[in-house]
Amino acid sequence: MKNLYDNEMKLEFLSKSNNEAFARISVAAFVSQLDPTIEELADIKTAVSEAVTNSIIHGYEDTEGQIELICKIFANTVVIEISDKGKGIENIDIAKEPLYTTKPDLERSGMGFTIMESFMDDLEVESILGLGTKITMKKVIQKQEPKEEKQEGKIFSSFRI
Repeated sequence: MKNLYDNEMKLEFLSKSNNEAFARISVAAFVSQLDPTIEELADIKTAVSEAVTNSIIHGYEDTEGQIELICKIFANTVVIEISDKGKGIENIDIAKEPLYTTKPDLERSGMGFTIMESFMDDLEVESILGLGTKITMKKVIQKQEPKEEKQEGKIFSSFRI
C-alpha cells in the first residue's frame, strides 16, 4: 500500500516537562525540509509546545505517562498529532474557550488551545474521559520564490531559512 505522505516521523517520550523542548526541536528539525520561514517555524514550535504541555500538565497531572508525537508531511503541508493516554477532557468546547483553565494557579493558564488555533491553519481535538486526548494540527507552508541579488557584479540566489 502506497503511503499518502511524503515523509513521516513518530516519537514517544515520557510526560516530563523537559521533554517539551525535545518535542518542539524535533518537529522543527523535521519540518525544516519544507523550507519554512522563521515565522512559520516559530508558529509550529509554539503550537507543539502548548499541546505537549497540555498533555503533561492536564492529561497526566501528577502522574507520568507516554506522549506520542507523529509528524507527517505531504506537498507543502505539515500534520502534527500529539496524543496521550491521560485523564481526557470533560468538555472540549469549554476547554477551548480563551482563559478557561482547570489550573488557575499556573502562569499562562487557559490560553493553550487559543494559541494553537491562532498559529496553525487547522486544529482538531479528540478526547475520551479516562482514555486520553489527541490533538491534530495542520499548517500549510508557503512556497517562497528564490530572490536573485546582485552583489559586486555576481548574481546570487537567496533562500530563507
